[in-house]
Amino acid sequence: MSYKRFDQEDVVVSAESVTAPVWSNDVATLTSFFTSSTQIGGTSADYYYDVYQTASILDTARVQFSIAYADKKGSGSLYYNANVPGKSPSSTIYGQYRNLVLGTEEEDFTFGSVTSEYFYAITIDRARYKEKLLPGTLALKLHVSSSGAEITLTDNSQIVTTTTFTDAGRVYDLVSGSLGNVYTSLESNGYTSNSGSYGKLLPDIGILLLNGKALDVPAISGGLALSTNRNANAAGANAGKLYNLLTVSGSFRIQSEETITSNFVFVRARNSEFNYSTNPSLITGSGELRHNVMIDSPQSYITAVGLYNDNNDLLAIAKLSRPLLKDFSKESLVRIKLDY
Repeated sequence: MSYKRFDQEDVVVSAESVTAPVWSNDVATLTSFFTSSTQIGGTSADYYYDVYQTASILDTARVQFSIAYADKKGSGSLYYNANVPGKSPSSTIYGQYRNLVLGTEEEDFTFGSVTSEYFYAITIDRARYKEKLLPGTLALKLHVSSSGAEITLTDNSQIVTTTTFTDAGRVYDLVSGSLGNVYTSLESNGYTSNSGSYGKLLPDIGILLLNGKALDVPAISGGLALSTNRNANAAGANAGKLYNLLTVSGSFRIQSEETITSNFVFVRARNSEFNYSTNPSLITGSGELRHNVMIDSPQSYITAVGLYNDNNDLLAIAKLSRPLLKDFSKESLVRIKLDY
């Protein structure tokens, strides 16, 4: 076995972004939405839904995303204890997302320039993407079957000049429009009247926060008249309200993004190197070559390249698709790509 130390220019680091559909079976746009009858029949349905791409009783059903309702005052869900007002699942969810996104228990959520005490959280299932969501690929169409009103939401990543960061990474505002046509609502900035942006996209943790105040305004003002139930100590079924906006003519499109880092290792075998085989069967018991032709015209075949550290520990091995002939009249260059 022959060894050679790499030169500094023999190792090159490269990084590239790979995008892919988020949904199961590489579906680009999700147009069918299903829930579990077991969950709907339980108390958690008042504030939380898991959404599948097919009927949950089928073996192919997988959770695609979840919908949760969050309310700072605990409205829209039953209190844990009637003697402790304001403490309910919706207030707990609000606190969880506040800690996750804002990193504080004091600050409130601001959508655009308007503070809202309640929102809907759409969390993409972690199994659906490897690293993060890709900004600029979101198209979430919400449709009200009774009135026919609908909006398509996308993020403003394509038009902002400065990226904003929170404790959860990058954050972009959700605005009305479509891919390549961001602003199509009544106001030029894609926001609803007096209620701020439609929400936030947090691509690094796979979460969309939809501003309940914006969805509740009438369609004529850019909303959907969702009528979020904010009654105290009441089973508001608000998660189901948002789910219903998807089930009839709704759709959800977004892509994932993964940065793949590669090490390119160039193994150079010059004309004077690696020409003699290290196979011990070529040597007789007395230490002589079995074939005299190997003295003046040696040949060897490169079949694999091993990568070792300074302690001679084998770290990786690259096998060639076919043996590579090597002699004094030939030079070889093998490029090895290590992805991680």
